Amino acid sequence: MEAFYALAIEDYRQLAAARDWAADLRRCATGGVVRLLDVACGSGKFPSALVASGLAAQPTVRVDLLDPSAFSLTEARSVLARPFVPAAEHQAFLQDFDAPGTYDVAWAMHALYALPPAELRAGVARMAAALRPGGFGVVAQAGAGSHYLRFYEAYRAAFAPDATPYTDAEGVADALRGCGADVGVQVLRYRTRSRDRAVVEGFLQRCAFDGAVSLDRMESTGPLAEYLAAGRTDDGAWSFDHEVHVLTWTRVDDRMRTS
Repeated sequence: MEAFYALAIEDYRQLAAARDWAADLRRCATGGVVRLLDVACGSGKFPSALVASGLAAQPTVRVDLLDPSAFSLTEARSVLARPFVPAAEHQAFLQDFDAPGTYDVAWAMHALYALPPAELRAGVARMAAALRPGGFGVVAQAGAGSHYLRFYEAYRAAFAPDATPYTDAEGVADALRGCGADVGVQVLRYRTRSRDRAVVEGFLQRCAFDGAVSLDRMESTGPLAEYLAAGRTDDGAWSFDHEVHVLTWTRVDDRMRTS
């Protein structure tokens, strides 16, 4: 995980700088408090990135953590800092979570890749329904042409042809629109790179959720070898191009509009 976040931390820095999150939170606060659902909260990197970027200490954000992993819930809770205050924990899959009209804000930041395509519509419908009227929803997800999706497709072709494909941002946007959301789309493009072989190996293993495949094997096996070779730079670094879609909407009664 340390190797993964040596590069992936840039995902959260880019998101923290992408919009005026303080204004979003103030707009959604009720009585100086925001009720937030952090969907597939992982290790809590996005709230930490917002705090590191200088997010104001007000309004108070009471965070409900949602993740199927007990380890992730514990990790995310341990790093929350003002204005984020831990509230409830829900060890569950998004598609099984049912709390209609409860939250001022719900976000899923690089969180929905493993949501199976057959369950995507049901999952995002639960997330959208969890917002109160006037509530603000955000999903940040890599697009089909971004490293996470392109790498995983090459990995599947080389090592795991029966593995379920990752969900891309375009699919999430379509599912949200199918739920009635008028989705705003902001596209972030940036690059991460490293010359440290151990960091790159750990990063890619986490991208595939497969710690058994070494970088040596990745670089010598079919389409994955071609993908990685295309990203090598003249100075010997591995370079990865990212395209992240920030999808936003506001729930208005039983309808949703762009934010």
